[in-house]
Amino acid sequence: MEKNRIISGCKLLIIGGSAGSLEVLMKILPGLNTLPSFAIVLVLHRKSTEDTTLEELIAIKTNIPVREVEDKTPLLPGYLYVAPSDYHLLFEKNDVLSLDISEKVNYSRPSIDVSFESAAEIYGKSLVGLLLSGANADGTEGLLAIKKAGGTTVVQNPESAQMPTMPQNAITYTAPDYILDIEHILKFITLINS
Repeated sequence: MEKNRIISGCKLLIIGGSAGSLEVLMKILPGLNTLPSFAIVLVLHRKSTEDTTLEELIAIKTNIPVREVEDKTPLLPGYLYVAPSDYHLLFEKNDVLSLDISEKVNYSRPSIDVSFESAAEIYGKSLVGLLLSGANADGTEGLLAIKKAGGTTVVQNPESAQMPTMPQNAITYTAPDYILDIEHILKFITLINS
């Protein structure tokens, strides 16, 4: 896997997932250290609750500082952000995150599509979108938006996914730049971080 021009300019890695994706993240996150030039945003389907257990679990599993997302949170390189439950996570100019409570998309809020599409508008070629395991079609439209904006698209190999529906749907309809097994996802993120 060679480092290409688009990946070397990454400002944001946005990761979407649903059922089975947390298991993947628990394998990837401990292998990451610092992020000198970009931020990571996680958009995971979660129950509608104010529970912060997910953020706490992720913070325990990584050396990267995890920042809580509130409306108008600045998006800074070197940090990992987790979309809160029951809000759509949006991206604004000047590297600001905002929250939206409009209706659910693909039965979800946060919706991966909504966040991926919003990030594509702002970050274009400097965006990498990664879609993990899940049981519905959320993420496919978002990856198409990232691809159209010139960003890089990555999908977990469905054969390595606990729930292959989401990544398989994305592969069928988006022709992603990379289809990676779990161990190669970590290598890929390390590569764009070097």
